[in-house]
Amino acid sequence: MSLNATPRGQRLHIALFGRRNAGKSSLINAITNQEVAIVSGIPGTTTDPVAKAMELLPLGPVMIIDTAGLDDTGELGALRVQKTLEVLNKTDLALLVVDPGRGIGEYERDVVNRAREQKVPVLGVINKIDLYPEAVNRPWQQELDVPFVAVSALTRRGINELKMAVVKAAPRDWSLPTIVGDLIEPGDLVVLVIPIDKAAPRGRLILPQQQVIRDVLENDAVAVMVKERELKHALASMAVKPKLVVTDASAYLKAVADTPPDVLFTSFSILFARYKGDLPTLVAGARAVKDLKPGDKILIAEACTHHPIQDDIGRVKIPRWLRQAVGGELVFDVASGGSTLPENLRDYKLIVHCGACMLNRREMLYRIMQAQEAGVPIVNYGVLMAHIHGVLKRALSPFPQALAVLEEEQVEFEDELALLSRYREHR
Repeated sequence: MSLNATPRGQRLHIALFGRRNAGKSSLINAITNQEVAIVSGIPGTTTDPVAKAMELLPLGPVMIIDTAGLDDTGELGALRVQKTLEVLNKTDLALLVVDPGRGIGEYERDVVNRAREQKVPVLGVINKIDLYPEAVNRPWQQELDVPFVAVSALTRRGINELKMAVVKAAPRDWSLPTIVGDLIEPGDLVVLVIPIDKAAPRGRLILPQQQVIRDVLENDAVAVMVKERELKHALASMAVKPKLVVTDASAYLKAVADTPPDVLFTSFSILFARYKGDLPTLVAGARAVKDLKPGDKILIAEACTHHPIQDDIGRVKIPRWLRQAVGGELVFDVASGGSTLPENLRDYKLIVHCGACMLNRREMLYRIMQAQEAGVPIVNYGVLMAHIHGVLKRALSPFPQALAVLEEEQVEFEDELALLSRYREHR
């Protein structure tokens, strides 16, 4: 099952509520950058709830629900309003769209109160600021005690800010439906390359490894775990080729050299870049490496406050590799823990983020969007390490959408076949 075929029940349900002609349908078109909802100046164009399943970047698979106006009139209108309010029963996040020309009244208060009773988060959206620019300064949040974002569905002003607010307001347990399940079928063999070194916790596996194993089993496939030096022997002894090989990023070169070219190959970090965040954006962030110059500032962003080891990936290895790539000194700052990234993001030329195993998807997406808002490229450890070692294209083989980013961005990568040939010669 691909993420495009994600069942309705596994999608984030975002429903829009508001009076007739508040601009709900226009807002859906602006958010999705598609003409998915019928727009008309005639009040009551949307008569019944309309649900549209889609991929909404960078949020992933969502269900957008357009509803009839809360102020619909007449006997038929009352039935439409009833249907609209019933949508709250299947809503994960409610967007309350307000027309500044009419302000907030009993309709808006009623929806907010009902949503609170059902524990549905509400995000207010002030639309039509192209017509009412003064509306931006009105204290809307105080009137309903919900956060508000000001936008123009017509001019697209404020749409990026709205997406960031959606990520921030989404339920904390919201995530993609699967880590690896859409890449495999029942009965497939998945080989996981797990180095046991001084960075590995004694007596247990790290959380991403545990989660991938669980996801393989839940999708009725077979998980085989090996250390990097046993991979070649394990593959040779198998009667059936594996569907997928997943490696720890620290073993990229050994694992990719021993994996047959017709077997899908990736890393735990890249799987979680997709599961917890926005893989195409992180892949595009690798482009910034070739633009770095000596003296540039780099932010190493860690989700947790772990005790650094002697040869720490984020604080020692990645800085060393980047200095070698640039041919000079760089300035590195480290931000550990915290719910968001530092405010001075514009000071940096690149943000290198950890694998985010201690963050939920909402938190990681918000960090990515913070970086985008500041105009700073962001990449994670696994994507950057694959790029530095010349194997990123190979590690993205299961993900056509992310591979397309390489072509669009024209990222300059070292010739991978030559690199692998040199590696094999020195083994």
